[in-house]
Amino acid sequence: MVSRTPAGWFDAHLDLAYLAECGRDMAAPLDPSTQPHPPAAVTFPSLASGRIETCLGTIFTEAIDPGSDAKYATIAYPAGDADAAHRAGCRQLDRYARWRAEGLIRLFNDEQSDRPALPIALGVLIECADPIRVPDELSWWVERGVVAVGMAWWKSSRYAGGNGTDGPLTAMGRELAQAMDELGVVHDLSHLSQRATDQLLAATDKPVIASHSNCRALIDGDNQRHLTDETIAEIGRRGGVIGLNLCSPFLVQAGDAGGPASGTRATIDDCARHVEHICAIQGDRRGVGLGSDMDGGFSADRLPVGITTPSDLNLIPDALKERGWTEDELRGFRFDNWSRFFGLR
Repeated sequence: MVSRTPAGWFDAHLDLAYLAECGRDMAAPLDPSTQPHPPAAVTFPSLASGRIETCLGTIFTEAIDPGSDAKYATIAYPAGDADAAHRAGCRQLDRYARWRAEGLIRLFNDEQSDRPALPIALGVLIECADPIRVPDELSWWVERGVVAVGMAWWKSSRYAGGNGTDGPLTAMGRELAQAMDELGVVHDLSHLSQRATDQLLAATDKPVIASHSNCRALIDGDNQRHLTDETIAEIGRRGGVIGLNLCSPFLVQAGDAGGPASGTRATIDDCARHVEHICAIQGDRRGVGLGSDMDGGFSADRLPVGITTPSDLNLIPDALKERGWTEDELRGFRFDNWSRFFGLR
């Protein structure tokens, strides 16, 4: 790896447009009391302070049952309503377009000879593909900055089963997978059911990622939100990358932490344990990076002890260094592994 690599971070999962749609002023200095999910950790100034220089920014939408009330109506749509999902997704896509026009972000395909702290370089990740009304529409999204798609969230989408279900990859999902492969859009496995994961991996031979997932073997043997050792190995075999998720209940065995409701926070050692397990399964240290999910539906008091804002992230590579990681390997974790995968250097 080249020595000119910056000391900053590539974070593969930040719900920036979602936070704005839910009322947060993302351009303002960080106010921990701001909604949603206080205490808050993420605004553009706090990302800059923490040297988050590149990221995947999501379009996150949530299907709700007809007649149900959504806490944040602008990101919700009635399950199965493709047009409503499209409108909800476009509202977030428009956020990224406005931030780009205001100089707060630049897209991966924007020309830039250097990498300043601002604007942050951003690729759009669609988290739940329902806003894509039909697979043939994917090119329209790619033209506007989409580089990766996760076909479902916790519930099933029209394309695939989410991790809260046993749903399959649907016929439309197979069509979307083919369209993604033809356009070079990356598959994100993070929220797929195991059944959909296995079927997608059988349907495509392309490199895949898990933007914000941890190790099922270290958490819960049957929780589909976490990756099996077999899936970790397959992501590595294809040259993909897994992003460490910093949500405490995704880092610590429920029995050890007293369960998610207890408020117990994970430790930096727990973070290192998941990172090293991924590396042990894959056989090297090139397939893991950061996918923090900061403020992605949970507050800063559910981050590991010692981390309250992006400026605290250095605690993780510090712990890895104590475990014998070289400077090149640490740069890989912070930045180079993701950057290499997306062809940014």
